[in-house]
Amino acid sequence: MTAVAIVDDHRLVRAGLRTLLESTADLSVVGEAANGAEAVDLVRSTEPDVVLMDLSMPEVDGIEATRRIMDLGLPVAVIVLTSFAESPRVTAALEAGAVGYLLKDSEPRDVVSAVRSAAAGHAPIDPRVARALLPRRAGSPLADPTAVLSSRERQVLEHVAKGMANKQIARALGISERTVKVHLGNVFRALGVGDRTSAALWAHDHGIGSGA
Repeated sequence: MTAVAIVDDHRLVRAGLRTLLESTADLSVVGEAANGAEAVDLVRSTEPDVVLMDLSMPEVDGIEATRRIMDLGLPVAVIVLTSFAESPRVTAALEAGAVGYLLKDSEPRDVVSAVRSAAAGHAPIDPRVARALLPRRAGSPLADPTAVLSSRERQVLEHVAKGMANKQIARALGISERTVKVHLGNVFRALGVGDRTSAALWAHDHGIGSGA
């Protein structure tokens, strides 16, 4: 059973999400919060597996709340669920520690799927949001940026393209998470991207990691 906390300043939204999540056999709502400050207290007291986090809220917004939740050091995954898809907000949320980012007009089944995915250690990002993060570069990039990657760096990129988190990649390759982060940094520089979502999209567009 995956425990979920719902954070949104609109009661109707919270009620709808609760009904959706509790209609599944493997998800349970452990509590609700109407602002970021309440969200931190809720996570501290209930220790959910996943938090569905709105961004625009009174007192403490979703980005700051996510940052504070990450500072608690608990094994919780935050998925932003908002109406805003602007790149600065998305980037700020991910940098604060959110593992996923969905839009409020998502299909109900996609929200349920994202919660399950985050609980399993993956990073569910709405494709519309992910595309907005892709860098718009002038000039021509390397004909084959992966040519400068080591075999290990290419393996890391392939696993990122499959949606695997750093801990999972480290376990699969038999290396430390710190080493995974070092390889990721090299991959980002080679591809000319700034984050794992953009790297994953680049890999998918170029047929990397799309196999088994």
